[in-house]
Amino acid sequence: MIRFVAGPEDQVVPDLKRKLPGRGVWVTARRDLVDKAVTRNLFARGLKQQVTVSPDLASQVDELLEKQALAALSMAKKAGAAVTGHTKCDAAIRSGNAALVLHAREAAADGIRKLGQAIHMLKELGGEVPAVSQSLTTEQMDLALGGHNVIHAAAMHGGATVALTAAIATLDAYRGTETT
Repeated sequence: MIRFVAGPEDQVVPDLKRKLPGRGVWVTARRDLVDKAVTRNLFARGLKQQVTVSPDLASQVDELLEKQALAALSMAKKAGAAVTGHTKCDAAIRSGNAALVLHAREAAADGIRKLGQAIHMLKELGGEVPAVSQSLTTEQMDLALGGHNVIHAAAMHGGATVALTAAIATLDAYRGTETT
């Protein structure tokens, strides 16, 4: 769920951290439902006041969720919980240390398939299968991880990865793609 509040000048703003003051309106974290709330003017009814709603509010929320996921990815890297590159990701998966595997949107099907085989092998052995997402671009992963041409990344089990996994799952659910 995403909370929205009436901000300065009665403009509807998303409250992703759920800390802004005032009456809030909750909308399920899906882009189509945010669009529906905008077109039906449901924010004014829920906030019980006249508010101004940006027609591209759904796009703004998508950008904010993406930034939140990238910040969490960067924090995981700084905490030493993330590795990049096909070989390191494969090793992390096969050892059972990976909690999340990220493929860039531009990733080749062959590379995804090969890492998928490692995940399948882990599953066959009864290990904990990592979540998998393909919601970020190579350029975004490069910036967040401080690398060059990052196509695959894996985040290890731990505190920083919990926040990253939640942020990626929320972003994927909002976009209508599922983290597997």
